[in-house]
Amino acid sequence: MLKFDDIIARAQDRKGGEQALNALLPQSPLRDDLKHIGDDRVLAEMTKRVFCAGFVWKVIEAKWPAFEEAFLGFNPDSLVFQPNEFWDGLLGDQRIVRNAAKIFSVRENAIFVKEIADEQGSFGQFLAAWPSSDQIGLMALLNKRGNRLGGNSGQLLLRHLGWDAFVLSTDVVACLRQAGLDIAPAVKSKGDLAKVQAQFNAWAEETGLPYCHLSKICAFSVGENYSQNPEHFD
Repeated sequence: MLKFDDIIARAQDRKGGEQALNALLPQSPLRDDLKHIGDDRVLAEMTKRVFCAGFVWKVIEAKWPAFEEAFLGFNPDSLVFQPNEFWDGLLGDQRIVRNAAKIFSVRENAIFVKEIADEQGSFGQFLAAWPSSDQIGLMALLNKRGNRLGGNSGQLLLRHLGWDAFVLSTDVVACLRQAGLDIAPAVKSKGDLAKVQAQFNAWAEETGLPYCHLSKICAFSVGENYSQNPEHFD
Protein backbone atom coordinates (compact mmCIF):
# COMPACT_ATOMS: atom_id res chain seq x y z
CA MET A 1 0.00 0.00 0.00
CA LEU A 2 1.07 3.55 -0.76
CA LYS A 3 2.21 5.53 2.27
CA PHE A 4 -0.16 8.34 3.16
CA ASP A 5 2.68 10.84 3.01
CA ASP A 6 2.77 10.19 -0.74
CA ILE A 7 -0.96 10.90 -1.00
CA ILE A 8 -0.53 14.11 0.99
CA ALA A 9 2.30 15.19 -1.32
CA ARG A 10 0.14 14.58 -4.37
CA ALA A 11 -2.77 16.54 -2.88
CA GLN A 12 -0.45 19.42 -1.93
CA ASP A 13 0.92 19.53 -5.47
CA ARG A 14 -2.59 19.69 -6.92
CA LYS A 15 -3.88 22.30 -4.47
CA GLY A 16 -0.90 24.68 -4.44
CA GLY A 17 1.16 23.60 -1.47
CA GLU A 18 0.87 22.61 2.16
CA GLN A 19 -0.85 25.78 3.41
CA ALA A 20 -3.34 25.77 0.54
CA LEU A 21 -4.28 22.15 1.23
CA ASN A 22 -4.58 22.71 4.97
CA ALA A 23 -6.91 25.65 4.34
CA LEU A 24 -9.32 23.28 2.57
CA LEU A 25 -9.54 20.87 5.49
CA PRO A 26 -12.29 21.12 8.13
CA GLN A 27 -11.58 21.67 11.79
CA SER A 28 -10.67 18.51 13.63
CA PRO A 29 -13.88 17.10 15.17
CA LEU A 30 -14.23 17.04 18.95
CA ARG A 31 -16.09 14.10 20.47
CA ASP A 32 -17.25 16.13 23.47
CA ASP A 33 -19.12 18.44 21.08
CA LEU A 34 -21.24 15.50 19.96
CA LYS A 35 -22.58 15.02 23.47
CA HIS A 36 -24.27 18.42 23.32
CA ILE A 37 -26.13 17.93 20.03
CA GLY A 38 -29.88 17.96 20.65
CA ASP A 39 -31.93 15.02 19.43
CA ASP A 40 -33.99 17.46 17.37
CA ARG A 41 -30.83 18.56 15.50
CA VAL A 42 -29.89 14.93 14.86
CA LEU A 43 -33.32 14.23 13.38
CA ALA A 44 -33.18 17.47 11.38
CA GLU A 45 -29.84 16.45 9.85
CA MET A 46 -31.14 12.95 9.12
CA THR A 47 -34.08 14.50 7.31
CA LYS A 48 -31.90 16.88 5.32
CA ARG A 49 -29.62 14.04 4.18
CA VAL A 50 -32.63 11.92 3.17
CA PHE A 51 -34.29 14.72 1.20
CA CYS A 52 -31.02 15.81 -0.44
CA ALA A 53 -30.32 12.30 -1.72
CA GLY A 54 -30.98 12.22 -5.45
CA PHE A 55 -32.31 15.79 -5.39
CA VAL A 56 -30.96 19.29 -5.95
CA TRP A 57 -29.65 20.09 -2.47
CA LYS A 58 -29.91 23.87 -2.99
CA VAL A 59 -33.70 23.49 -3.28
CA ILE A 60 -33.80 21.68 0.07
CA GLU A 61 -31.61 24.34 1.68
CA ALA A 62 -33.86 27.12 0.36
CA LYS A 63 -36.97 25.41 1.75
CA TRP A 64 -35.38 24.38 5.04
CA PRO A 65 -37.06 26.97 7.33
CA ALA A 66 -40.40 25.63 6.07
CA PHE A 67 -39.26 22.06 6.76
CA GLU A 68 -38.52 23.08 10.35
CA GLU A 69 -42.06 24.45 10.71
CA ALA A 70 -43.79 21.55 8.97
CA PHE A 71 -41.99 18.92 11.05
CA LEU A 72 -42.50 20.68 14.41
CA GLY A 73 -38.86 21.64 14.84
CA PHE A 74 -37.92 17.96 14.47
CA ASN A 75 -38.68 17.22 18.10
CA PRO A 76 -38.74 13.39 18.24
CA ASP A 77 -40.88 13.35 21.37
CA SER A 78 -43.58 15.32 19.54
CA LEU A 79 -43.35 13.61 16.18
CA VAL A 80 -43.60 10.02 17.40
CA PHE A 81 -47.07 10.74 18.82
CA GLN A 82 -48.50 12.50 15.80
CA PRO A 83 -51.51 10.71 14.26
CA ASN A 84 -51.64 9.44 10.68
CA GLU A 85 -53.62 12.54 9.72
CA PHE A 86 -50.62 14.73 10.50
CA TRP A 87 -48.34 12.76 8.17
CA ASP A 88 -51.00 12.48 5.47
CA GLY A 89 -51.41 16.25 5.61
CA LEU A 90 -47.72 16.73 4.85
CA LEU A 91 -48.17 14.94 1.52
CA GLY A 92 -50.01 18.01 0.26
CA ASP A 93 -47.94 20.63 2.07
CA GLN A 94 -46.46 22.91 -0.59
CA ARG A 95 -43.90 24.31 1.86
CA ILE A 96 -41.82 21.14 1.59
CA VAL A 97 -40.79 18.63 -1.06
CA ARG A 98 -43.75 16.27 -1.27
CA ASN A 99 -42.08 12.89 -1.55
CA ALA A 100 -44.17 10.36 0.37
CA ALA A 101 -41.40 7.86 1.11
CA LYS A 102 -39.09 10.58 2.41
CA ILE A 103 -41.82 12.27 4.44
CA PHE A 104 -42.69 9.03 6.19
CA SER A 105 -39.01 8.34 6.77
CA VAL A 106 -39.07 11.27 9.22
CA ARG A 107 -41.59 9.41 11.37
CA GLU A 108 -39.48 6.25 11.32
CA ASN A 109 -36.29 8.15 12.09
CA ALA A 110 -37.98 10.04 14.93
CA ILE A 111 -38.73 6.64 16.50
CA PHE A 112 -35.11 5.58 15.89
CA VAL A 113 -33.65 8.74 17.48
CA LYS A 114 -35.96 8.46 20.48
CA GLU A 115 -35.11 4.79 21.00
CA ILE A 116 -31.37 5.50 20.95
CA ALA A 117 -31.81 8.51 23.25
CA ASP A 118 -33.80 6.40 25.70
CA GLU A 119 -31.04 3.77 25.64
CA GLN A 120 -27.99 6.07 25.74
CA GLY A 121 -29.16 9.38 27.25
CA SER A 122 -29.13 11.18 23.89
CA PHE A 123 -28.25 10.38 20.32
CA GLY A 124 -25.24 12.69 20.61
CA GLN A 125 -23.89 10.76 23.58
CA PHE A 126 -24.35 7.56 21.62
CA LEU A 127 -22.30 8.98 18.73
CA ALA A 128 -19.61 10.32 21.05
CA ALA A 129 -19.05 6.84 22.46
CA TRP A 130 -18.74 5.11 19.07
CA PRO A 131 -15.11 4.91 17.81
CA SER A 132 -14.15 6.07 14.31
CA SER A 133 -12.19 2.84 13.97
CA ASP A 134 -15.56 1.10 13.53
CA GLN A 135 -17.41 3.44 11.20
CA ILE A 136 -18.70 0.55 9.13
CA GLY A 137 -20.36 -0.86 12.25
CA LEU A 138 -22.08 2.45 12.86
CA MET A 139 -23.12 2.67 9.22
CA ALA A 140 -24.64 -0.81 9.48
CA LEU A 141 -26.63 0.26 12.53
CA LEU A 142 -27.90 3.41 10.80
CA ASN A 143 -28.95 1.31 7.83
CA LYS A 144 -30.68 -1.33 9.98
CA ARG A 145 -32.44 0.79 12.57
CA GLY A 146 -32.87 4.04 10.66
CA ASN A 147 -34.84 4.68 7.51
CA ARG A 148 -33.10 5.61 4.24
CA LEU A 149 -29.83 6.19 6.12
CA GLY A 150 -27.68 3.66 4.30
CA GLY A 151 -24.78 4.33 1.95
CA ASN A 152 -23.80 7.88 1.16
CA SER A 153 -26.65 9.41 3.17
CA GLY A 154 -25.43 7.79 6.38
CA GLN A 155 -21.83 8.82 5.77
CA LEU A 156 -22.79 12.44 5.06
CA LEU A 157 -25.04 12.44 8.12
CA LEU A 158 -22.09 11.52 10.32
CA ARG A 159 -19.85 14.11 8.67
CA HIS A 160 -22.41 16.92 9.04
CA LEU A 161 -23.10 16.06 12.67
CA GLY A 162 -19.39 16.43 13.41
CA TRP A 163 -18.56 12.75 13.88
CA ASP A 164 -15.09 11.92 12.56
CA ALA A 165 -16.09 10.10 9.37
CA PHE A 166 -14.66 9.19 6.01
CA VAL A 167 -16.96 9.58 2.99
CA LEU A 168 -16.68 7.08 0.16
CA SER A 169 -17.08 9.49 -2.71
CA THR A 170 -15.97 8.48 -6.20
CA ASP A 171 -12.66 10.30 -5.70
CA VAL A 172 -11.96 8.74 -2.29
CA VAL A 173 -12.58 5.25 -3.66
CA ALA A 174 -10.33 6.04 -6.63
CA CYS A 175 -7.60 7.16 -4.21
CA LEU A 176 -7.89 3.94 -2.21
CA ARG A 177 -7.70 1.85 -5.36
CA GLN A 178 -4.71 3.79 -6.70
CA ALA A 179 -3.01 3.32 -3.33
CA GLY A 180 -3.25 -0.44 -3.86
CA LEU A 181 -6.42 -1.47 -2.00
CA ASP A 182 -8.21 -4.32 -3.77
CA ILE A 183 -11.81 -3.05 -3.74
CA ALA A 184 -14.53 -2.59 -6.34
CA PRO A 185 -15.10 0.82 -8.00
CA ALA A 186 -18.35 1.02 -6.04
CA VAL A 187 -17.81 -0.06 -2.43
CA LYS A 188 -20.90 -1.95 -1.30
CA SER A 189 -19.93 -5.42 -0.07
CA LYS A 190 -19.14 -6.13 3.56
CA GLY A 191 -15.72 -7.38 2.51
CA ASP A 192 -14.83 -4.18 0.68
CA LEU A 193 -16.15 -2.03 3.52
CA ALA A 194 -14.01 -3.97 5.98
CA LYS A 195 -10.95 -3.40 3.78
CA VAL A 196 -11.69 0.33 3.60
CA GLN A 197 -12.08 0.59 7.37
CA ALA A 198 -8.85 -1.31 7.97
CA GLN A 199 -6.97 0.96 5.57
CA PHE A 200 -8.28 4.16 7.13
CA ASN A 201 -7.42 2.75 10.56
CA ALA A 202 -3.87 2.05 9.36
CA TRP A 203 -3.51 5.55 7.88
CA ALA A 204 -4.90 7.13 11.06
CA GLU A 205 -2.30 5.25 13.09
CA GLU A 206 0.44 6.15 10.59
CA THR A 207 -0.31 9.88 10.49
CA GLY A 208 -2.28 10.78 13.61
CA LEU A 209 -4.77 12.60 11.38
CA PRO A 210 -8.53 12.49 11.94
CA TYR A 211 -10.49 10.32 9.54
CA CYS A 212 -12.26 13.29 7.98
CA HIS A 213 -8.87 14.79 7.04
CA LEU A 214 -7.66 11.49 5.60
CA SER A 215 -10.82 11.28 3.52
CA LYS A 216 -10.60 14.87 2.29
CA ILE A 217 -6.92 14.57 1.39
CA CYS A 218 -7.69 11.39 -0.54
CA ALA A 219 -10.39 13.22 -2.49
CA PHE A 220 -8.06 16.12 -3.27
CA SER A 221 -5.31 13.80 -4.53
CA VAL A 222 -7.18 12.38 -7.54
CA GLY A 223 -9.84 13.16 -10.13
CA GLU A 224 -10.93 16.55 -11.41
CA ASN A 225 -8.86 19.27 -9.73
CA TYR A 226 -11.60 21.70 -8.67
CA SER A 227 -10.45 25.12 -7.55
CA GLN A 228 -12.96 25.16 -4.71
CA ASN A 229 -14.05 22.54 -2.22
CA PRO A 230 -17.49 21.30 -3.38
CA GLU A 231 -19.02 19.41 -0.49
CA HIS A 232 -20.40 16.59 -2.59
CA PHE A 233 -16.96 15.39 -3.71
CA ASP A 234 -16.25 14.29 -0.15
